Amino acid sequence: MAVKKSVDIFDKCFSFNKAKELMAAGLYPFFRVIESAQDPEVVMNGRRMIMVGSNNYLGLTNHPKVKEAAIEAVRKYGSGCAGSRFLNGTLDIHVKLEEKLARFMRKEAALVFSTGFQVNLGVISAIVGKDDVVIIDKMDHASIIDGCRLSYGEVKKFRHNDMADLERVLQQNEDRAKLIVVDGVFSMEGDIVNLTSVIDLAKKYSARVMVDDAHGIGVLGKTGRGTAEHFDLEKEVDLIMGTYSKSLASIGGFIAGSEDIIHYIKHSARALIFSASPPPASVAAVSAAVDIIENEPERRERLWRNTRKMLKGFKDLGFEVGPSETPIIPIIVGDDQKAFTVAMMLQEEGVFANVAVSPAVPNGKALIRTSYMATHTDEHLDKVLRAFEKVGKVLDIIG
Repeated sequence: MAVKKSVDIFDKCFSFNKAKELMAAGLYPFFRVIESAQDPEVVMNGRRMIMVGSNNYLGLTNHPKVKEAAIEAVRKYGSGCAGSRFLNGTLDIHVKLEEKLARFMRKEAALVFSTGFQVNLGVISAIVGKDDVVIIDKMDHASIIDGCRLSYGEVKKFRHNDMADLERVLQQNEDRAKLIVVDGVFSMEGDIVNLTSVIDLAKKYSARVMVDDAHGIGVLGKTGRGTAEHFDLEKEVDLIMGTYSKSLASIGGFIAGSEDIIHYIKHSARALIFSASPPPASVAAVSAAVDIIENEPERRERLWRNTRKMLKGFKDLGFEVGPSETPIIPIIVGDDQKAFTVAMMLQEEGVFANVAVSPAVPNGKALIRTSYMATHTDEHLDKVLRAFEKVGKVLDIIG
């Protein structure tokens, strides 16, 4: 007699043991609890550690002007907006921030969302219709992939930063309406998109271009305006997406582009229309952070000095850092289990770094993701390099 198959939808939950096995082995590197601000040093379990796992590139999340702006906004507007932007949740500070971001990104208009993830969900699903095609890099962020899934268009992927493969996909879809969506800086590898070639190909095949510049804004470009400024292509990129949770020291996101396109998104993006409005404190913090980026270019200069020091330091020690050319520096270790072990050993040495395994990275390419701040000192960075050298030698990652 055939055994009846279980129809309990929670069976997958009850049988999920991978995380519990890592916990039991003392190798679980996720949801670690931090008891302090996201500074170059953080407190975890009462112990001070050097943080090289944060996206706080300019060190602004604990900046006095940013915190004071957030506090003043709460005093004036309260803690939340109690509704969506579409209905009752648009404050004057939302509109002022959109105007400031549009000017900062050198675009006609901008639109703010409650999270960066929602920007990609809302924009891509609003723009890409059932007869359209959206073309993405295979290493694009998960929010881009999910935005594509929510659209009614066809999704096509090209090999990471491979312009010949992008052209192949464009040729195959020459007669269709097309949106190319790429990361400006790829969040795990730390490399920069070949934006010049992307734009050239987009023009050749009549495609539009959207750049997710979550990790580029505040970091790249002569004045910190991101990847498009870095390549002097601000006028050529149709849509620029940014998040607040990196250089802009808060939570939320925005899209910037022409007035007509932003107007359409404003009235079509379900992730905007049906989500609660960004809280006043977040909006005010971002506005203050933009001012600091414009007025304190020395922060970006220190960030790049630290980045150059660490890239050279890791390479000199014999670590594989992949194609990184930004403050995101991956240390490629290969095996998932080894990556978990490295992270916990680094923690014992007083260094907080992140782990990335499949599907965030390709199989066999597990890595320790490190990222740096303008506010790291040479003493911090030297200690990090010594910790990596010690762990790398113990685990035979370096000689």
